[in-house]
Amino acid sequence: MYVDSHCHLNRLDFSQTNLQQVLLAAKAQGVDHFLCVAITLAEHPELVEIASNYPFVSISAGLHPNESPGQVITKEALLALASDPHVVAVGETGLDYYRAQEGLAWQKDRFSVHIECAKACGKPLIIHSRAAKKDTLAMMRTEKATKGVLHCFTEDWEMAKQAMDMNFYISFSGIVTFKNALLLQEVAKKIPLDRMLIETDSPYLAPVPHRGQSNVPAWVSHVAQCIADLRKISVEEVARQTTENFFNLFSLAKR
Repeated sequence: MYVDSHCHLNRLDFSQTNLQQVLLAAKAQGVDHFLCVAITLAEHPELVEIASNYPFVSISAGLHPNESPGQVITKEALLALASDPHVVAVGETGLDYYRAQEGLAWQKDRFSVHIECAKACGKPLIIHSRAAKKDTLAMMRTEKATKGVLHCFTEDWEMAKQAMDMNFYISFSGIVTFKNALLLQEVAKKIPLDRMLIETDSPYLAPVPHRGQSNVPAWVSHVAQCIADLRKISVEEVARQTTENFFNLFSLAKR
């Protein structure tokens, strides 16, 4: 059994399929639970509807650091969204300096609100960090982020170790299957198996052998197989432990 710990079901390519078919195809590959992660506030009702129709889908509430630049969100407004019983996490949130290094104080303010909300409601944080290692770790530490996951991890062992020391899990996406992801593959070998999650981030970042295509949750099995090969263990062990890790972290998700 696999869990796709981070996907965007509402953003999949439905030009030749539909959500039910996508989920059935994933289940045929052994994927039994899905965390559909929020990127915008406006899509919250759509995510609630998906979770209401499919009890094996959990959702989050949050505003991605790349979305709606400068938009302010209050702790009260985010808490209201996070109070929905289908919501098991806050985010995705964080810092993304990939395209800009300056004028991003609003990203830090937004990240801070998400951290406060997660602590207030007791739900884990889903953190997105790109080209912002130092500031991400600093904010996690100074604002006392208590639990969560660094999703779609692409950084080094130093960042992974510091995050784990703060009670965070590390999640690997299809990027770990890329031939040029040698440093990330080394991290995947070193991460304690009981601190690891796997994800697709679909429809983005399709793993090898589907790189370049629109990603789907069924392909989380390729991520698991790659990690199993790197660590020289069975894929069943990766599946079992990452599934257990998911439900330990996202304790409100229904098995």
